[in-house]
Amino acid sequence: MTHQDADRAGAEAAERDVPAFSVLLPVYAGDRAEWLRRAFASITTEQELPPDEVVLVRDGPVPEELEAVITQLREESGVPVQYVPLPQNLRLAGALSVGLERCTHEVVARADADDICLPQRFARQIPAMAELDLLGSAMAEFSAESPEDSAIMQGTSATRSRPETGEEIRAYAAFHNPFNHPSIVFRKSAVLAAGGYQDMPLMEDYWLFVRMIADGARVGNVGEPLVAYRVGEELFERRGGLRALRSDLRFQRGTHALGITTRGQYLRNLALRAGYRLVPGRLRAWGYNKFVADRNERRRPVGEQE
Repeated sequence: MTHQDADRAGAEAAERDVPAFSVLLPVYAGDRAEWLRRAFASITTEQELPPDEVVLVRDGPVPEELEAVITQLREESGVPVQYVPLPQNLRLAGALSVGLERCTHEVVARADADDICLPQRFARQIPAMAELDLLGSAMAEFSAESPEDSAIMQGTSATRSRPETGEEIRAYAAFHNPFNHPSIVFRKSAVLAAGGYQDMPLMEDYWLFVRMIADGARVGNVGEPLVAYRVGEELFERRGGLRALRSDLRFQRGTHALGITTRGQYLRNLALRAGYRLVPGRLRAWGYNKFVADRNERRRPVGEQE
């Protein structure tokens, strides 16, 4: 993006009476071309409040089909695209760190290459950033193999809700991730002040959030689903194993050192998380759907809006 483009984006944002904002979108070899195309449309042309730029980070080499779609999206996008092709895969934290440096604007929204942002997402979240450093939302789930799930639009799909107020979020963070990462919008300065994204496989986002909370960041969640989240069995498969367990143990030690958890909570988390990481993927998925998803649905009826 040139200085002229940035100035023009800032002027247009001022006319809309909202801050100019970037969307940070990482892509890697495991993403599917058709899913990226759908995700990109959902953060640009389909938004009631379109972004002022998209920072698309290619995390290492990707298949030819995916590269071709990236090229087409860059050429045809009505929203300025900063393309950041990394020669090697840096994993999520590394790719997001590089991408964040390239974001022109203070307000940054995260998006993933396999999810769908609902049309009202940025119109709901961006104005609220005048008083917040980090804002997430609930998410609606849909099948990994479905290009579009009518249940999302009808408000009948399962949701992943999160606590909405700062006080509730701080209490919840001792036991669970208090934000849905693909739904968040944040202030770039607040993320950098907390140390930015740091490598902690499968938990990069949670680790950032607890550090921001410990730093006194102003946080919140929108109760309505603003992102449609693609789920499948492979999601729960990659959350298990010794690598995930080692990352989780490191995270729990760090969270306790920050004062987010008491000693009793820390020991409880160690025991529960070890069991969660080591059981088979199907059992992990069953446990989530039985005890976490069901609880979220009871907290807020699906489709209910503020």
